[in-house]
Amino acid sequence: MGLLINGRWSNSAQLPPSDKGHFARQPSTFLGVITADGSSGFKAEPGRYHLYGAYHCPWAWRTILFRKLKRLENIISITIAVPNDRNEGWAFGHFPGCTPDEINGFRYLHQAYTTAISDFTGKVTVPVLWDRKTKTIVNNESSQIIRMFNSAFDEFTTSHEDYYPYELRREIDAVNERVYGTVNNGVYRCGFAVTQDAYEEAYDLLFETLDWLEDRLGCERYLVGGRITEADWRLLATLLRFDIAYYSLFKCNKRTISSYANLSNYMRELYQIPGVAETVNVSHIVCGYYSIPTANPSGIIPKGPSDYVKWLLQTHDRNRLPFSPVP
Repeated sequence: MGLLINGRWSNSAQLPPSDKGHFARQPSTFLGVITADGSSGFKAEPGRYHLYGAYHCPWAWRTILFRKLKRLENIISITIAVPNDRNEGWAFGHFPGCTPDEINGFRYLHQAYTTAISDFTGKVTVPVLWDRKTKTIVNNESSQIIRMFNSAFDEFTTSHEDYYPYELRREIDAVNERVYGTVNNGVYRCGFAVTQDAYEEAYDLLFETLDWLEDRLGCERYLVGGRITEADWRLLATLLRFDIAYYSLFKCNKRTISSYANLSNYMRELYQIPGVAETVNVSHIVCGYYSIPTANPSGIIPKGPSDYVKWLLQTHDRNRLPFSPVP
C-alpha cells in the first residue's frame, strides 16, 4: 500500500520484512490519551473528536464497535474509508457504506498524518482518532482507542458497561497477549510471510491457539470472568473475517471457524448482541481484503459468500453455559 517518506506519499515504497521472512507490524506513532479531566492534554468533550476507520480492517473495526457499544455516535463523529482504493493508501469518497470526509476534506488518510507531522515517515494506518480542536492526531493505536472509548466519555453516554474492569485486567491482558500474537496478528503473519519457515511457524501457532480457545470456550461462556470483556471483542474482530478472507487469501486453511463448535457458536452470540451487526459490513470485508495487491494481484473480488450473515444469525447454544452479570 505504500507509505509516507518525509511527508511525501510513495506508492512503491514498502517496509522490509523482519529477519527470517516474518511479517513485521510497524508500531503506532501517535499515542496521545483522552481523559475525562483533561489532565493528559486531551479532554473528553462531545463533538471534539473524529474517528477515521474502515469496516474491513479488524483494528479499525474494533474502535467502530466500541463507539457503537458505548453509544458514542453523537459524541464522536466518523468517516469510513472505501475498501477498494489502494492507489494512495486509505481513501475517502463515495462508495456504498462510505461518505467523503466532511470534517477536514481529506481525500486520503495520509493527509491527516502530514497535517499532524509535516515530514512524517512511515505507514499510514487506520484507525485514526483526530482532535478537531488542535487539528492533530491524538492516537492511531486501536487497543488504546477502545480503552478511551470504554471509560473516558462516561459522563456523556448512557452506556456504562465496563469492558476492562479493574479486577479482571491481569487476566484480560494475558489472554489479549496470546490472542494478539498468534491470532489477531497471527493471520497476517501467515498471509504476509515471505519464507516457508516463517509461514509454517505462524500457521502452527495460529491453530494451536484456536484449539486452546475452542477448549476454553467449551466450559466458559466468555474468555474472562464469565462476562463479556475487551478480550472477547478483540477476538471477535478476527473470527468474523476468518472464513471469508483469512482461510483462503492468507493461507490459514487448516480449519474454518465454522468447523469449531464452540468458537462458531460463541461468534454467533457476540454478533447477535444488539448493535454489533450494524458495524459488520461483509461486502467491505471481502472487497477490502481481496483488493490488497500483494495478496491478490489479479484484483478479482469473490462474489460470495451470499449466506454468511444468515449463518451468523442462526441460533447459538451459548445459553447452556453460565455467565456473570455485571455488578
